[in-house]
Amino acid sequence: MKRYGFGVDIGGTTCKIGLFDMSGVIVEKWEIPTNTENNGAAILDDVAAAVLGKMEEKQIAKDDVQGIGLGVPGPVGADGTVHKCVNLGWGVINVEQILSEKTGLLVKAGNDANVAALGEMWQGGGKGHEDVVMVTLGTGVGGGIIIGGKMISGFHGAGGEIGHIKMRDDETDTCGCGKKGCLEQYASATGIVRMARQKLEADDSETVLRSLDDLTAKDIFDAAKDGDKVAGELVEKLCRILGTALANIASIVDPEVFVIGGGVSRAGAILIDGIRKYFTERTFHACESTEITLATLGNDAGMYGCVRLLF
Repeated sequence: MKRYGFGVDIGGTTCKIGLFDMSGVIVEKWEIPTNTENNGAAILDDVAAAVLGKMEEKQIAKDDVQGIGLGVPGPVGADGTVHKCVNLGWGVINVEQILSEKTGLLVKAGNDANVAALGEMWQGGGKGHEDVVMVTLGTGVGGGIIIGGKMISGFHGAGGEIGHIKMRDDETDTCGCGKKGCLEQYASATGIVRMARQKLEADDSETVLRSLDDLTAKDIFDAAKDGDKVAGELVEKLCRILGTALANIASIVDPEVFVIGGGVSRAGAILIDGIRKYFTERTFHACESTEITLATLGNDAGMYGCVRLLF
């Protein structure tokens, strides 16, 4: 193993870049804008320039760099081929080959949610475990599955798309994926707000939520913590749905630990305790003691996971 590695987490707005010591210590991190003009044609050029520029600045020789790990917001095949990234404008391209040619360095790529899970396994909430499922509760619901220390990407690169597990047959609204009744429609930040608006329209229950013009998931959790009955019911519903989803996942992959991340996870104990109650009640008996914990790396998880790809 060489001394340094780069982790590059490509997002729709910015690329987060980290220079790491391969022991797992981040040396420096910074961001560059993600240029999505012309179908993202300049993105890998910009990443290459940023990495090579940092190596020149720090006087790091190529022989001292293990490589570049790349997190991409889309399905990534085993050979480094990206199968469309709508947010970036990419079609089908082999990012490993292209970036390697531009830098002269080894490049390994993975789906951004999967590499975030890998990062949490390596240096975050899943540290010390090799069988980890990460669930990211943000604008949507993402996920990553790590078994035996390795990402499960699947044949189509869609392994870990936890947000699109079917949870209800009677849903009339359409998920962003085009289907109906996905976990993401209930357990994401936008999902719990959607459920709240539906409930406020359906009945006249007294709740502080009615006085909030720009309702957020945080508002709902805060109100629940303060004893608001309607908010409490909404949080309970989210935890029931998410606990059920994790129970189903456990019956298939049986992880040592579920790591819960994303903005919604900042709710803390009220979320974790609620999920655990329904998980324990509904999972296969052998999985009842599975640990459920919070992610610890925040927005840096992807960069850590990208570097871990290089092992």
